[in-house]
Amino acid sequence: MEENKRKKLKGEVVSDKMDKTVVVLVNRFIKHKQYGKFVKIGKKYKVHDEKNEYKIGDKVVIKETRPLSKDKSFEVSRKV
Repeated sequence: MEENKRKKLKGEVVSDKMDKTVVVLVNRFIKHKQYGKFVKIGKKYKVHDEKNEYKIGDKVVIKETRPLSKDKSFEVSRKV
């Protein structure tokens, strides 16, 4: 049951230089409160990649997990 409460996000790998870590860019469309226009917002997440199998440009799904380090609280679920 707790598995369903965890966030799942789709994004693109933008960096794979670290060991067992990739940086994933997640883009979202947010409606501006005052003007009503949709604005694209991007956020980068440091994501755990145990086998170093994902490379720059891969589209991936990441899922929330317990904190693995100061910055990492997501892990790669699968490739899209």
